[in-house]
Amino acid sequence: MPLTEKIKKDVASLREQINYHNIQYYTFDNPEIPDGEYDKLLRELQKYEAEYPELISLDSPTQRVGAEPLKAFGEITHAIPMLSLGNAMNEEELHDFDRKIKKLIDEDEIEYAAEPKLDGLAISVRYENGILVTAATRGDGKVGENITQNARTINTIPLKLIGKNFPAVLEVRGEVFMPLSGFHKLNEDVLKNGGKAFANPRNAAAGSLRQLDSRITSSRPLEMICYGVGVIEGATLPDTYSEMIDWLQSFGLKGSPERAVLKGSEACVDYYNKIAKKREQLPYEIDGIVYKVNRFAQQKELGFISRAPRWAIAHKFPAQEVMTTLHAVEFQVGRTGAITPVARLEPVEVGGVIVSNATLHNMDEIQRLGVREGDTVIIRRAGDVIPQVVSVVENLRPEDSKKILMPDHCPVCQSDLIKPEGQTVVRCSGGLYCEAQRKEAIKHFASRKAMNIDGLGDKLVDQLVDENLINNPSDLYKLGVDELSNLERMGSKSANSQ
Repeated sequence: MPLTEKIKKDVASLREQINYHNIQYYTFDNPEIPDGEYDKLLRELQKYEAEYPELISLDSPTQRVGAEPLKAFGEITHAIPMLSLGNAMNEEELHDFDRKIKKLIDEDEIEYAAEPKLDGLAISVRYENGILVTAATRGDGKVGENITQNARTINTIPLKLIGKNFPAVLEVRGEVFMPLSGFHKLNEDVLKNGGKAFANPRNAAAGSLRQLDSRITSSRPLEMICYGVGVIEGATLPDTYSEMIDWLQSFGLKGSPERAVLKGSEACVDYYNKIAKKREQLPYEIDGIVYKVNRFAQQKELGFISRAPRWAIAHKFPAQEVMTTLHAVEFQVGRTGAITPVARLEPVEVGGVIVSNATLHNMDEIQRLGVREGDTVIIRRAGDVIPQVVSVVENLRPEDSKKILMPDHCPVCQSDLIKPEGQTVVRCSGGLYCEAQRKEAIKHFASRKAMNIDGLGDKLVDQLVDENLINNPSDLYKLGVDELSNLERMGSKSANSQ
């Protein structure tokens, strides 16, 4: 069938509809049509483009799948440098920042735009007449890598802006990150295929965005949230940063859903504490809060120092990843007999908590990490999750480091260890003969989600088993007042002798 004007109009209409629904779904979390209807539109467009390949354009929604691999990334020079931010590590440094701002522009109170600091990779995306033309990493702030092909695969980066009043040239700056749900799924898939898991979402995002094969990037769950602009031609910015983000969102770009406008440094501290409390519930990782003087006129008056703006600062959260020394590995026995290696560490503060132990999961994980006793390791802790070793700093490995070996027998009861075929977990074969398994089984029986026995905590179970007063859960119902009274006296005597 010959190419007609009607077909061209139909294709343009399909692209406009699909682009609109992509933005509603990925940017605004507000799908307006069922997935089935969306799929029909996309298939119809694909059918047209297959029949008339001359109609395929860079802004077509069908072109997000990735292109042929590059041999190397080119370079893009940033017309306006991408600067870094100064840091405030505590409240006093934040108040100092506020005092300096007020003194420099002679104001009694400053209005700040605040938003979480995403832990990802900064990029710059350039639109000309509403069409995405180039994308680059931050690089050294002046020159970045050309990652245009990869940026085109990210659904929250529109291939074509919506609306009619966008600038002739619009350079958007933002953070590319990997949501936690996507990160965990990616690591599961990588491990199933025998690969090495990513240490954290930031590494996963950076590694995914810097693939020479954009088809790999296309398969990774990346998103972008905007936080600024570079070159703008053919339009005037709004008066404030917060209004600018609203303005960008009207074109189909995504701003932070947690952003706020605040007055004064005390309000900034309150916002910091509020976000810190909900940090573990957010669907992505953040490492602090960014505060920017909201009014652009005041930003211009404040200017820059070295490679950072005077009008912005990052208030960092306590580190969730730190380095420390792994002194030894002990093997613990769980309720089902599972043997778990636990790293004994040089105590270190992680996320506001002193950590001296971290799980190593199993021997397969030890081999994957390549960790040895004596190594300097990176420890990670998020919320109430048990701290874990995420990587080894191999260039700091001492000459006397020791290989970690699984024992041949249970460290508690000396029973043989078994590893069922196809499983990664090694187990003690002793069953309830093993004192560790007895204790854990009784604790589980008494726990809140089981029998919910009030007052029977872990320490009391340990005492009862150690004194041979119980050997299984049913023995709990044979205990009398005399046994428990004697146990209490023994506990008091032990405490007084210490």
